Amino acid sequence: MNIPFPDLTPVLPEIIMTVAAMVLLLLDLVLKNKAPLAFLTMGVAVLVFLAIPGSAGDTFGGMFVSDNYSANFKNIFLVNLVLTALISLKYIQREKAEHGEYYSLLLFATAGMMLMASARDFIILYLGLELMALSTYVLAGVKRQDRRSNEAAIKYFLLGAFSSAILLYGISLLYGMTTTTDMLRIAEQLRQAEVSPVLLLSMILIAVAFSFKIAAAPFHMWAPDVYEGAPTSITAFMSVGPKAAGFAVIGRVFYTAFPSMQPDWTAVLIGIAILTMAVGNVLALVQTNIKRMLAYSSIAHAGYILLGVVAGPEGLNAMITYLFIYAFMNIGAFGVVILLDKGDDISDYEGLSKSHPLVAALMLVFMFSLTGIPPTAGFIGKFNLFMAVINAGYTWVAIVAVIFSSVSAYYYLRIVRNMYMKEMTGTASISPSPTLGLALLITVLMVFAIGFMPYMVLIG
Repeated sequence: MNIPFPDLTPVLPEIIMTVAAMVLLLLDLVLKNKAPLAFLTMGVAVLVFLAIPGSAGDTFGGMFVSDNYSANFKNIFLVNLVLTALISLKYIQREKAEHGEYYSLLLFATAGMMLMASARDFIILYLGLELMALSTYVLAGVKRQDRRSNEAAIKYFLLGAFSSAILLYGISLLYGMTTTTDMLRIAEQLRQAEVSPVLLLSMILIAVAFSFKIAAAPFHMWAPDVYEGAPTSITAFMSVGPKAAGFAVIGRVFYTAFPSMQPDWTAVLIGIAILTMAVGNVLALVQTNIKRMLAYSSIAHAGYILLGVVAGPEGLNAMITYLFIYAFMNIGAFGVVILLDKGDDISDYEGLSKSHPLVAALMLVFMFSLTGIPPTAGFIGKFNLFMAVINAGYTWVAIVAVIFSSVSAYYYLRIVRNMYMKEMTGTASISPSPTLGLALLITVLMVFAIGFMPYMVLIG
């Protein structure tokens, strides 16, 4: 019996990424200077970006699908990878964390995210999830001599293991009812079945597992500690890539496997989104460490973005646009944190406009964008997302989101107040580098370009 060899064209970008990650591991054995690995990482990202348009289709019996939905998310992952490599180059040298596997793990993690975005079967989804998760666990603890980095890695690993177990339990219940892991076949069977307590439990467990990955409340408890303890470049990477991958899966799973249960999961996701916005914004108000503040900010943004899932196809498009914008403004903010040597405390930004006016201006732009103040990209992202929610008939939910977005102005603009309205309490020092400067230039230009020309990124 001849078994046909599967068409590998749809999975070509993932193959390139995985092979490149293994090559970088081998190059680490012969290269004493690790800097070329950063540039190779960016080169791989460009090569994968060029391969994505020609990879449309499905393979492995429909388990893996390369479509417009997955392609948009893969572009976000690649932007995240390139910007992370740029801000990492001198930073990991400064922090004595320049290990060769650093860039290889970034590639492996990104390959896992890409698998997740294209998965139309729960087995492929789980493989991609674990590839991403295991890589980011190690990256969080890459500062081997730093106790906080080690603590962040172990917390992330333990809570991640719990979320993986919850996901597997939910998948196993679903498999027991449908005898398949294929999302399309599951949807066919659920259309003819009544909603049972076991089916509801399975759906809720899957929602809970991915709520952990996107740091949605009340499953957010890992994020502040991990964001604070991990190297800042990895915090930036985690705040965008794994979060976007989680949203890619949520959109794919609920609309592909559970379309007949939309009223049920819509109610669950709206509840999680409102709680997430409340927890993220309220707890961000009292933070004194800027990485913890940005962690709670990231939690709040997860709440906004989750509303896109419940708003139908228009909402999914708005979600993708928001995540693309979020990559630039959030990595830009973390880039400024890296630029300020030992500038993790919010009080370190007092009087920054007097000692380093350009750095203060950059942070001002990113804080305004995260708040959603025009003419920045953040305003376009929030306006587009909230309008999609209103058009889907959830006006009251959009009003709640706008109220919490207004609350966020306090803690973002507190940074601006410290920089421009307070006197210096010490001497702020910066650690500039050409690649970090390039990353900040790209991010600030994109924040303004999208703000003035939103048609660049709007989908649909």
